[in-house]
Amino acid sequence: MGLNFKIQAQTTISMPVTDPATSPIISKYIYSHFAEHLGHGIYDGFYVGDTSKIPNTNGVRNDVIAALRKMKIPALRWPGGCFADTYHWKDGVGPKDKRPAIVNRWWGGVVEDNSFGTNEFLNMCELLGADPYISGNVGSGTVQELSDWVNYVSSDSKNPMSDLRRANGRDKPWNVKFWGIGNEAWGCGGNMTPDYYANEFRKYSTFMTNWNNNGGIYRVASGASVDDYNWTETLLKNIPKGLIEGIALHHYSIIDWNAKGPAIQYSEAQYFKTMKSALFMETLVKNHSAILDKYDPQKKIGLVVDEWGGWYDVEPGTNPGFLFQQNSMRDAMIAGATLNIFNNHADRVRMANLAQCINVLQAVILTDRDKMILTPTYYVMEMYNVHQDATLIPLTINSDDYTFGKEKLTAISASASKDKAGVVHISLVNIDPNKIHKITLDLGSKKFGSVTGRVLASAKLQDYNSFDNPDKIKPEIFKNAVLKGNTIEVTMPTASVVVLTLN
Repeated sequence: MGLNFKIQAQTTISMPVTDPATSPIISKYIYSHFAEHLGHGIYDGFYVGDTSKIPNTNGVRNDVIAALRKMKIPALRWPGGCFADTYHWKDGVGPKDKRPAIVNRWWGGVVEDNSFGTNEFLNMCELLGADPYISGNVGSGTVQELSDWVNYVSSDSKNPMSDLRRANGRDKPWNVKFWGIGNEAWGCGGNMTPDYYANEFRKYSTFMTNWNNNGGIYRVASGASVDDYNWTETLLKNIPKGLIEGIALHHYSIIDWNAKGPAIQYSEAQYFKTMKSALFMETLVKNHSAILDKYDPQKKIGLVVDEWGGWYDVEPGTNPGFLFQQNSMRDAMIAGATLNIFNNHADRVRMANLAQCINVLQAVILTDRDKMILTPTYYVMEMYNVHQDATLIPLTINSDDYTFGKEKLTAISASASKDKAGVVHISLVNIDPNKIHKITLDLGSKKFGSVTGRVLASAKLQDYNSFDNPDKIKPEIFKNAVLKGNTIEVTMPTASVVVLTLN
């Protein structure tokens, strides 16, 4: 752990005197994930096939199942990403020896044999205890194709699609709730204008369910790229409320699309730029939410940030189309700070999906044949799962800055919640790699008898877990939080994540 601190800085965080009666629930779906047919995300990541010597259940790695269940993965988005708008679901059902192969035109030009399809994905979600979130093909598909897919997975009545499902070995439906209607329609999903896509969405959404949507599905529109506020406004202006339940947003923490920089051997200048991009999520969520408030003041439509995370250059010697990158303490900073943003805007953010779950971008798991490691990002998600479906406690934060050159960022981010048992959890992130931060938590009138915690930190910001040293970074008991009456004094290590439990 990083114990050789330099300068101390001071931050104050205050809780409200009483919990607001209007505080939202932090949806567990904020802690969701994303699995695209990309590189070794599906094959050799989740899925090794039922003939593999790697211990598996119906072809899904047992070590992956155990790790994701411990992390409490609430939902998993599939099959893409850009891949989704080239995917025809009937290619991936039925006998595997009769499934046609295709070329994955987006990610490396490799051959996709379709051995992992709808049944395999939905059965895997049951193993994980996660809800499936399916991205439908709008770019190269048809309305009938997506309507048939909904019937295949969710219909219990006798019809051609439910008959096909039963013929493929599944009697009862999976009842999939979450559906994305296209992906990045402004780009790889068809290079559409917002007006054109709004009409396409209306058409697809209409035929996915009946007029009253009494099937209860949650239809997510392909939303804006970063700060394209016109896209969000145009969709909300043109799509009737009865046809939409969520609108997506994509934003990656990235230095420059043409010079992303390394995943491990990065400089502090590169780190600062990455964190500046990550913290921009606060502005994006606020501004897109303001547009939603204009058209949906009752907050029935959720903001679904279904792609977020750090994006760097691929590891040397790996296929550039596979987007494989290592995961360091920088990624823990991105994860912790971003999740705090989502928690604090739980009134509008209903789901978020880290990109991606295994072996791709900011993964929580990396695999190499029979080996599996958990990344710093995994441990942040696991530490933060105490917030899932808990009631948000709003905080007032007066943070010192993390300064680099002439620029500065807010050093400390935080979010807090109370679970159904009345236990309070506070998650804290210090993105400053140079200074410890002394934090005074003012508890107001709240009375607590004890404070415990866990911390994720390391000696260097660039540290990571490798297959040779898989446990270099993992949570430890945090002993630097002292309860004094109605305050808690916290001493946070440099570049660290802390989750406190107050009883």
